Amino acid sequence: MAAIYKRELKAYFHSFIGALFIGATLFLLGIYFSVYNLFMGYPYIGYALSSVVFLFLISIPLLTMRILAEERKQKTDQLILTAPISVGKIVAGKFLALATIFAIPVAIISIYPLILSIFGKVAFGETYLAIAGFFLYGIACISIGIFISSLIESQVIAAVLTFGVLFLGYVMSGLCNMISSTGNWITRILSVFDMVGRYDDLLNGSLHISSIVYYLSVTVLFLIFTVQSIQKRRYSVSVKNAGIGAYNVSVTVISVVIAVFLNVIAIELPSAYTVFDVTSQKLYTLSDETKAYVEDISEDIDIYVLVNESQADMVLSMMLKNYEELNPHIKVSYVDPAVNPKFFTNYTDSAVSSNSVIVESAQRSRIIDYETIYQTEFDYSTYSSTVTGYDGEGQITSAIAYVVSDDMPKLYMLEGHGELEFDSGFKTVIEKANMDYETINLLNYDQVPEDADCVVINAPTEDLSADDTEKMLSYMENGGSVLLVSTYTGKQLENFDSLLEFYGVKVTTGLIIEEDQNHYYQNPFWLLPEIGYDDVTEKVYGNGSYVFVPYAQGLSYEETDEVEISVLLSASDDCYVREDVENVVDYSRQEGDLEGPFDVGLKCVKLLEEGTSTAIIYSGENIFTQGADEMVSGSNQKLFSGTLGAFASYTDSISIPVKDYEISYLTISQKNLILIAFSTVIILPFAFLIVGFIVWFNRRKL
Repeated sequence: MAAIYKRELKAYFHSFIGALFIGATLFLLGIYFSVYNLFMGYPYIGYALSSVVFLFLISIPLLTMRILAEERKQKTDQLILTAPISVGKIVAGKFLALATIFAIPVAIISIYPLILSIFGKVAFGETYLAIAGFFLYGIACISIGIFISSLIESQVIAAVLTFGVLFLGYVMSGLCNMISSTGNWITRILSVFDMVGRYDDLLNGSLHISSIVYYLSVTVLFLIFTVQSIQKRRYSVSVKNAGIGAYNVSVTVISVVIAVFLNVIAIELPSAYTVFDVTSQKLYTLSDETKAYVEDISEDIDIYVLVNESQADMVLSMMLKNYEELNPHIKVSYVDPAVNPKFFTNYTDSAVSSNSVIVESAQRSRIIDYETIYQTEFDYSTYSSTVTGYDGEGQITSAIAYVVSDDMPKLYMLEGHGELEFDSGFKTVIEKANMDYETINLLNYDQVPEDADCVVINAPTEDLSADDTEKMLSYMENGGSVLLVSTYTGKQLENFDSLLEFYGVKVTTGLIIEEDQNHYYQNPFWLLPEIGYDDVTEKVYGNGSYVFVPYAQGLSYEETDEVEISVLLSASDDCYVREDVENVVDYSRQEGDLEGPFDVGLKCVKLLEEGTSTAIIYSGENIFTQGADEMVSGSNQKLFSGTLGAFASYTDSISIPVKDYEISYLTISQKNLILIAFSTVIILPFAFLIVGFIVWFNRRKL
């Protein structure tokens, strides 16, 4: 076998085909590598690798067409057929020679991530898994080409047929969708020939044992077919024995059965044993908190994904499969909108986007819009959005807790006084906290509803009426909890202020101006307050996070035995309050300014004759808006989530943090960029081509 291996390896480099294959592969990959990884700064080489697999359709047929077809045409195969060496070793030697030629550019590609790591953080697990998938796909294609070459004398016909077979495997996924968008027995059979789908599984940071088994079984199977093809001719030359033919057929059938069995086992085994998450963010891995909660659920839960399964978001679908395997009471189904376009109307009157999820139990249901699963951040310098976080697990676990819970906290949001409505992102936080919420106008009620766990008054621009104030004070005196957010209006809101005074808190008429540059962003009115430790602030405390509070009023309080007050957010000692903010000329202190320090977030627990009343008070209307939240990458939403947790006194509250999804782009200087791009696109590929041409030309003159 070693002699065959060396002979074939030399033959490919002497004939220039080997150098041409390596040079072409490195050249095309160098172009995509330069575009994606160097110019655009992506740290994942998988983007480039996924773009060049179409090269296999051309390069592999050219590489394999002569391996056996030429020997058959020139009658040198007679030496193989009569050689004192097993056909298996002959085929293995030829295959290993071609695999070595293919391994050379793959080995060079494996150095690229190390070069990229000089300029930023590279996810090596995902990157090298993608390279491994590229290699496995390639050697599977090589084995197919060797088999076809063993059947035909003409190199050209062998190349054309190999191209046809590889092209069929390349487009099979699309063909299956054309035949049936929902899938049937025909598409299930045809999907066996889908070579790209398995490759895509490995490109997304998920190590699928089934994909590895598939490529290895295809490789081994077609090499066995090649052996049987040669074996048939070998024995027809030497011995005419019907038993040999039966043996060959038996070996072929047994090989196919074993390959099918191994692939079925790899697919049917639980993903916990066959799928491994190698992403740096652990996107596909469920947290221990989710596992502990979901495993104990005894109610039946149906999860519907509004998309054709073949077009589903891969991260989401793999994660849902983990939920399904955690508990037999959970069933995941895919509903194709093209087949059942009105399915979602059973749950909502609003339109929902593709890949949205519906979680349903016998009690209730919840819709998770796909657009809320991925958190985005808008870059005002480029007017583009980038994905910064993945909240699939958080929202689905929360939805499961919601649909099985028997005790749902009720949140009432007051209206009728010019209150600010929460953005969609903050409404999602309320839903994740599994709180029912409803907007009410107290004008229509004799009192605050008895089922209220909390009443929210968010930045009223008009004062409450005396009647509404009386109802709110009565609710608070009876142990009711409130979330109060004040706003600057330039006028006194006496009745609203009386709700704060119930807890011994006062709010300034003007706005805080911060002099400490470490506590504001760009504008002294745009505060980055100090974060105090409390259960409310636990998610943003002590981890380098900032909370952004633009245009905040100052809060002050007097300590009493009746009220226990915790400072959540505070401006620095160098702050002051200016009441006349309409005519601000400069930010230097002026006569009449109120000296600090001031707080901008307080938690107040007032002792009553029976029980307590809790109030959480913030003094900036923009604190819970999408714009402010984006400035600090979601920290304001985390604070809002912690705030709601103070009012959610029930057992089914579970909060899974958003998984960081932000790509840390590489920073490469123009000089290094040009140098590396020139090396990968020009120097390396053409070095192989030039050396290969020189060797071939010199051999030709001999």
